[in-house]
Amino acid sequence: MTATVGRLRTEVSHADVVRAIREYDRLGPEKFFSIHGFGPSRTYELVWQGRSYPHKAILGTAYELATRRRLRPADFEGGKSGAVAVLTSLGFAVRNKQ
Repeated sequence: MTATVGRLRTEVSHADVVRAIREYDRLGPEKFFSIHGFGPSRTYELVWQGRSYPHKAILGTAYELATRRRLRPADFEGGKSGAVAVLTSLGFAVRNKQ
């Protein structure tokens, strides 16, 4: 998992995440999850322009858009040392859903 987080850090850009967010907005949650193989977030959410998004699904899709390689949800952690850390390092806000 640590190696995957390293790849996410080096291969995903801010623009890739924005592309994934736009894809989510265009498709809607159900179709987005069906196409990209992720589900809703349980603990954290990405906040962009006043809207909330499933942080791990967005990051995984951003990786797919950037590299044309798909990650499964089990391939990387969604928590503070995984998806949250990568997204915040790219300048995004991520908050705890609780």
